[in-house]
Amino acid sequence: MPPDRTEDGRYVVVAGRRWRATDPAVPEEAAAVLRSALMAARRDVGRALRTGADPAAARARVHLVKVALGERGTPWWEQSGEQRRERWQHGLREVRRGDGGAES
Repeated sequence: MPPDRTEDGRYVVVAGRRWRATDPAVPEEAAAVLRSALMAARRDVGRALRTGADPAAARARVHLVKVALGERGTPWWEQSGEQRRERWQHGLREVRRGDGGAES
């Protein structure tokens, strides 16, 4: 069951807290790749914290993907269609290059 959304669709509400929703203009195939990279980066953050390693690189990947999804940075509803497309395409290119994916 998906989380509740605000009336304007810009935010999801989880446990009474608002979080910026993913940009609905991101095609599902691209969003799926980005979500997978996000989960891998989050796992890497946790692994770094558990082992005492520096989580900075993993956190940077989390940020990159969250920006690509429209969940951080300039709100997607304040961007033109071209800006929105460039934002998620840039993130997708970085993930596919390996800059936003999981570390081994």
